[in-house]
Amino acid sequence: MKVEFINPFLSSLINVLATMAQTELTPGKPKIKKDEVAQGDVSGLIGMVGPQTKGSFSITFDESLALAIMERMLGERPDGINEEVTDMVGEITNMVTGGAKNLLGEKGYEFEMATPIVVSGKNHTITHQCDGAKIIMPFTSPDGNANIEVSFDTL
Repeated sequence: MKVEFINPFLSSLINVLATMAQTELTPGKPKIKKDEVAQGDVSGLIGMVGPQTKGSFSITFDESLALAIMERMLGERPDGINEEVTDMVGEITNMVTGGAKNLLGEKGYEFEMATPIVVSGKNHTITHQCDGAKIIMPFTSPDGNANIEVSFDTL
């Protein structure tokens, strides 16, 4: 998978969380992900398909980070992951993918986005509907960790 597919998602995530939730993330080192177990407590997953490529993107948050983002965005902190938190994760997934779609569109890559799916719980799984490698990129923050996963098949 080309790095030009991954970087727009990284920069879009950092931008969305900085502007919408005053949350700074520190990127770690990307690696190939071999399994489907999520590295956090709540995940948003979205599929993408276009003439040159198809793929999927997911973002997974530790519960502590998801609750901190919720508090910064809406002014209230729930006791745990609930429907409002999963809705927020779905919206963040949409916003990050939309930002990446704009950046990729500038490079000539067009795709349509599906509706995000949100899954939560300890050791939940994320299944990417692609044959390509799954790249996982960890992020840290004082409130907890996040991980994004990107997988693309070039057609």
